[in-house]
Amino acid sequence: MCVKDAQEMENLDASSAGSWPLHDLLHTRVGNWDERESPVMSPTTDNDALRASFPLDSISEENAAPEKRQNINGSFVPKLRSGEWSDIGGRPYMEDTHVCIRDLAKNYGQDKPNEDVVSFFGVFDGHGGKDAAHFVRDHLPRVIVEDADFPLELEKVVTRSFHETDAAFAKTCRLETARSSGTTALTAMIFGRSLLVANAGDCRAVLSRRGIALEMSEDHRPCCANERLRIESLGGFIDDGYLNGQLGVTRALGDWHLQGMKEMGEKAGPLSAEPEMKLITLIREDEFLIIGSDGIWDFFSSQNAIDFARKKLQEHNDVRLCCKEVVEEATKRGAMDNLTVVIVSFHSEPPPQLVVQRARVRRSISAEGLQNLKFHLEG
Repeated sequence: MCVKDAQEMENLDASSAGSWPLHDLLHTRVGNWDERESPVMSPTTDNDALRASFPLDSISEENAAPEKRQNINGSFVPKLRSGEWSDIGGRPYMEDTHVCIRDLAKNYGQDKPNEDVVSFFGVFDGHGGKDAAHFVRDHLPRVIVEDADFPLELEKVVTRSFHETDAAFAKTCRLETARSSGTTALTAMIFGRSLLVANAGDCRAVLSRRGIALEMSEDHRPCCANERLRIESLGGFIDDGYLNGQLGVTRALGDWHLQGMKEMGEKAGPLSAEPEMKLITLIREDEFLIIGSDGIWDFFSSQNAIDFARKKLQEHNDVRLCCKEVVEEATKRGAMDNLTVVIVSFHSEPPPQLVVQRARVRRSISAEGLQNLKFHLEG
């Protein structure tokens, strides 16, 4: 967890998934994906082009040849299946929680005739108690869907909703000080062929693209150089790997009770509720997304988690069982933290077996060698 010597509490969830064609309305400036940030090296193919944009990072297939791009994506419609699993681990209390909502607008009575589906998935890793995690789980989706700009300006809506939910929890804590606590938050929204991931904290989302792990989030920890610069510019400091000597994460919702962490109004404190976002246009080779609390990633690398989950899905194609097996494997490897995994599959079929093609090797013989061979053969 995030707070030194913090106590842990319990868990709750909701379930399911869906999709819609809103992605054409999102306007994102696309730049080049920095290969140095990619978690793994992958073979170069026409359809593997990765891109990014700022402030909204993006992965896109824009570099693919136009005719191939049309064949790959023109008829591709994600078929969403989701599963989830949590375990208290070696902690005395459960502070992780999660949510899976098939149709976000319909779930909150905001659906309109002929309007398509936005699906919402989230993992929330609490610290110092369960209340912040449960508050964000219960309120953030509603704040998003009730925003006047939902769903046309989704990036702005999500950022604004993180801050509004954080401020609402601060008011709750002033009335009920016993609820004072904090939580990291990672959400994934799927609409049509678009996937938008928003992260504040050290939960992680990893996409499997033809078996290659693509990290859709950055861990916000004090060891991150960019986070350290931001913190120090706002008067904070890193002490023994902890933000202001107290927190193991640099972005979170809640924690209003910790002195010097946050400020109401325009003045920002070193602990930020601002989510970092990445947007991807899904292509046929995108197989599934893993969202996990930090206890999972302490014992799985991103690529290792993709390899493990992919193998299990090939064996039984049961998404929820796969989540359970990931959690159990982390426990076998020594995980003692609360553990939560949500997996969203984009296909009804299991991931295909990967065929490794052997490189062609041209063999030749010099004229001198040919003469020598002829001499020996003729005796």
